[in-house]
Amino acid sequence: MPLDLEALRPLAARVKATPSSKNPDDWLSAAAPSATPAERAKLAALVAAAPEPSFARDASRIPALQRILKTKKLAALLVPRTDEHQGEYIVTRAERLKWLTGFSGSAGFAIVLQKEAALFVDGRYTLQAPAETDASVIECRHFKKPPAIEWLAGKVRKGDRVGFDPKITSLVEAERWREALTKAGAELVALDANPIDEIWTDQPGDPFAAVRTQPLKYAGEASADKRVRIGEMVAARGAAATVLNQLDSIAWTLNVRGGDTPSTPLVQSFLVVAADGHATWFVDPKKLTADIAAHLGNGVTIRPIEAFAAGLKDLAGKTVTIEPETATAWVEQRLVEAGSTVIRGPDPSVLPKARKNPVELASTRKAHIRDGAAMVRFLSWFDDEALGQSELAVMDKLEEIRGADPLHRGASFTSIAGSGPNGAIVHYRSSEATARPVENGTFFLLDSGAQYVDGTTDITRTIPVGKVSRALKRHFTLVLKGHITVATARFPKGTGGIAIDGFARRALWEHGLDFDHGTGHGVGVYLGVHEGPGRISPLSQVPLEAGMILSNEPGLYVTGSHGIRIENLLVVREAKAVGFLEFETITFCPIDRRAIDATMLSPAERAWIDSYHMRVRKLLEPLLTGKAKTWLIRMTKALR
Repeated sequence: MPLDLEALRPLAARVKATPSSKNPDDWLSAAAPSATPAERAKLAALVAAAPEPSFARDASRIPALQRILKTKKLAALLVPRTDEHQGEYIVTRAERLKWLTGFSGSAGFAIVLQKEAALFVDGRYTLQAPAETDASVIECRHFKKPPAIEWLAGKVRKGDRVGFDPKITSLVEAERWREALTKAGAELVALDANPIDEIWTDQPGDPFAAVRTQPLKYAGEASADKRVRIGEMVAARGAAATVLNQLDSIAWTLNVRGGDTPSTPLVQSFLVVAADGHATWFVDPKKLTADIAAHLGNGVTIRPIEAFAAGLKDLAGKTVTIEPETATAWVEQRLVEAGSTVIRGPDPSVLPKARKNPVELASTRKAHIRDGAAMVRFLSWFDDEALGQSELAVMDKLEEIRGADPLHRGASFTSIAGSGPNGAIVHYRSSEATARPVENGTFFLLDSGAQYVDGTTDITRTIPVGKVSRALKRHFTLVLKGHITVATARFPKGTGGIAIDGFARRALWEHGLDFDHGTGHGVGVYLGVHEGPGRISPLSQVPLEAGMILSNEPGLYVTGSHGIRIENLLVVREAKAVGFLEFETITFCPIDRRAIDATMLSPAERAWIDSYHMRVRKLLEPLLTGKAKTWLIRMTKALR
């Protein structure tokens, strides 16, 4: 029977609002698996004809919103960069902050009052935010000078009403704002609809990407077994069910992967897991490929995502546990209205997800070896051909080389490729307006990662271009010393990341230097490149546990001159000493010996570098030929 192409037209518009993938027709494997080549061509044309979501800066939008606030008798509206799932990456439809202000950064918060507006950003975006916004309608401010919550408390008057969208605001965040505004005599008001949606007339629909199973050979544990474990934790809290809205938690629990969010293979959905391990998955059923039902079995009931509110109502009279940092205020509000008893506690999937099982660790090690070989091919090319090319061209070449791997599924985040002084911008994003060429005598900082079906990678290499000064080598070597100190750390069980963070900084501190970011973040397995709860940072008290994957990425940044970062991924593992843990490095790629001042290294540090490079050569040489192989051999020679 021929396809009803008109019936698929709305899906085509949703596909246009979905992050690009290596296979742009993959959505058809769920929506129209039996389509003929001719029908596929027509559907591709429908997608091509659908309008692109537009985020061009428009100074009329904030005044239009302010008129709505007056109509609704709201003194202000809170505008976070979040969606219903509280993740790092959000669906295009939820990019309200970007659409309203023009600011495209990954972290920001706006407050719009009836006669003024402010955008709050951190140190990463103090230059970017003013460049992307219109100063005539919004002021850019540092998020701590003063904090947004204090700034607004000083603006409101007694009796003022401040609106917020409870569907995209975490429970804890809503309570923080409510407390501060109450002290100021104002009221925080949960809105039934987001006022921005009233003026965003061409707001895109929800994304549409095919959902596939994550095979047991990569996942290492069946979804049914995971759900039973989660159910036991729920029962131990005295609850009948838990509500999961974090997309990586859902993907891990069900052993599924999607394509609704940039850089991370997630599917927009909600999950309720009962104490007996049965789950109800609220998801667009049109996205599910044919094998999903068999994969999930009778232990998972599939309901449309639009039925989530009704699903919460079905929990009436039951005790339900939710994670207050990530569950939205709307979720708790619905549960309370339904007559449920709410217990606040951690998302029960987070720690099991962070503690990688042996199969996950084995598969991600393989992914890292292949990624290391791709990096060597790229670095060999860089030495021969990158001089004079732009940062954007360098990024494209790396993606081309990684993309040759049949298990490659795209970047795990937007690469940070900074030439010379651009490398000093910690979370720099290259663009046509900012891209610099690769120049002799400078450092080129490249922080990149990839998603493979069997693992997620994240690696930073700082590349000397031509001959670099002794001062640059000195800075590079100080960063390297910190990297080695973390990589070789041994510590008692129960140690939090805060205790390890200082190891990365000691050599820098001795020279009056430091870096203004954490040393390491958690990493998933074909999931988020940033994953909790384990971190290595000055703030993290969470104990590190065996099986966690963490980054090791100390750095140094000199504004207007250069940036340095050296990043490998580590696995936390049991040490030989009883009661202690240590790290295993699983990133395999030479650390550029041309930037090292070997006289600054201790014998133990030199031995670590030489040993690491011997292992890199042993693992990667069989995968390489020609110039790349020659480059690898040259770069892994022992230090002199």
